[in-house]
Amino acid sequence: MQEIKIFSPATVANLSCGFDVLGCCLENIGDEMRVIKNSLQKVRITKITGQDLPMEAENNVAGVAVISMLEKLKEKQGFDIEINKRIKVGSGIGSSAASAAGAVYAVNQLLGTPYHAMELIPFAMEGERLASGNPHADNVAPALLGGFSLVRSYDPLEVISLPCPEDLRMVILHPLIEIKTKDSRAIIKQSVSLKKAISQWGNLGAFVSALHTNNYELLGRSLVDEIVEPNRSILIPYFQELRSISMESGALGFGISGSGPSVFSMCRGDEDAIKVKRAIQNFYENKGIEFDLHLSRINPYGIKIL
Repeated sequence: MQEIKIFSPATVANLSCGFDVLGCCLENIGDEMRVIKNSLQKVRITKITGQDLPMEAENNVAGVAVISMLEKLKEKQGFDIEINKRIKVGSGIGSSAASAAGAVYAVNQLLGTPYHAMELIPFAMEGERLASGNPHADNVAPALLGGFSLVRSYDPLEVISLPCPEDLRMVILHPLIEIKTKDSRAIIKQSVSLKKAISQWGNLGAFVSALHTNNYELLGRSLVDEIVEPNRSILIPYFQELRSISMESGALGFGISGSGPSVFSMCRGDEDAIKVKRAIQNFYENKGIEFDLHLSRINPYGIKIL
């Protein structure tokens, strides 16, 4: 192949109980990318639509991710990357991850798949390093692998794919304000009490168990964050009101998507998800804040070729 076009999905990271280690892949929200071989032996960003992002490969998360991959392979082949950026920057649903993961996936395909999906994660993480200063995998892993991903260890990197109950739905509200991941990380406390840590460990373990057993009620009870959410939630307009409305409308649980400002409501089935979406829309329409609102299944496959 000389070129390839792909869809790279949005993701929800942290999922309340799994800061920097847990994430899931969304189905109908994402970027489209086109990658073409060139004869210049260099990586170029040749076109970006939808968002104002750096065109220099060294300053673009997609370019940085691909460069790191080609250096590892000692590959001289050059590539032109076009990005139709449909995930807004700073939205909290894995904008930088979609670009980085999508780029390395596409280049890997054009090179004859020297790596399998799991092996692409470290290269995509280099894009996250550029975006936030921290090479985390909780967005790029589910984008590449689909479904739910758990990062058991960063050194050495070990990522585990988790099962996905079929009826899970996510309602995503994105208030159209930008919270940069670097700024959102800056307000996180660097130490926590043993009591809160124990509570968080329990919720994360219960969440993983609930995915394996299709226990929707336990999933909801596990979506609790006593460590990061108390600080980050103050950056999101009407966060507590949104939580109340979501839960009263039938959501299993509610939390911050990634670093925010997007929030997610996890629901069981389309009927409850539609109720939650409608209630959130009715509440937020009168607050003077522009917003995007999505309802999505969990995407079990991740990035796909178009």
